[in-house]
This record gives sequence, structure tokens and C-alpha cells, in this order.
Amino acid sequence: FTPVCESNALNNCSRESIVNGYDNTLVYTDHVLSTLIDLLRNNQDKVDTAMLYLSDHGESLGEYNLFLHGTPYMLAPEQQKHVAMLAWFSDSYQKSFSVDTHCLQLSREKPLSQDNLFHSMLGLLEVKSKVYNQDLDMFAGCRAAVIDGVLAKE
Repeated sequence: FTPVCESNALNNCSRESIVNGYDNTLVYTDHVLSTLIDLLRNNQDKVDTAMLYLSDHGESLGEYNLFLHGTPYMLAPEQQKHVAMLAWFSDSYQKSFSVDTHCLQLSREKPLSQDNLFHSMLGLLEVKSKVYNQDLDMFAGCRAAVIDGVLAKE
């Protein structure tokens, strides 16, 4: 997308060029994630593969005359508080770890926060830890657990 703002002094750039620069980063991020998924998919016959992408923050692109990010949470607009997340699981991972992706699709509008990431990763990797909180594991309700060799729904 052009024109693109090439200055860190945003007041010297048009809103259009700032938005175009941001949109270009999204296109590149999509390319990187797509390339990674292709790599994982091409190796799923050798190893169970999965990917979880979570953006660390949102961006303001002129809403309320704010740009970029970093506004204190209680003052930040919704654009800075809502972030992208993408989960991809190979067929073999879904089978080996009993992940029901249809169930995940049905629950994708459930409100989550970055607080869920740590516990979700522990759950997906079946890491047993005293700090794991199943209530914060965003995948727990869509994953079966194996307890003493028996498949049981968490």
C-alpha cells in the first residue's frame, strides 16, 4: 500500500500513509504466518505440529487523534485492547492431543486476554505444573485429557 509514512515523526505524515504502513505490516505478518503454516503442514507426517500466534498489542490509527500504542490500559481505546490471535493445528496434532477444532470455532468469540496464553500453552503441551490454571486455558474445554491411560474430557 502506498504512499507510506517513512518518518517516526507522525505529525509529518498523512493519516493515509500511516494506515498504509500499518496495513503493509499486516500483509507481511500474514506472509510469515502462512509460510510457517506451510512448513508445519509439510512436516506433519514426521512430527505433530501446531502454531499459536498472539499479537502483543493493538494499534491506534488516528481514532480519538491517537496513533500507535502504549496508552495506559484504562485510557486506551478499544483498538489498542483487542489483538489478533491465530491457532493452527496439524491433523496429527489434533489427533494426538485430542483437540476438537470444531469446538474451538464455536467458542472463538469468547472474551480472552493475554493472561490466557501461559495456561493455554501449558495445556496444549500437556505440561503438568502447580501453576497451571485450567480456567485460564482457552483450549481446555475443547481438548480431551488422558488420565491414567483413559481418554476423558477435561
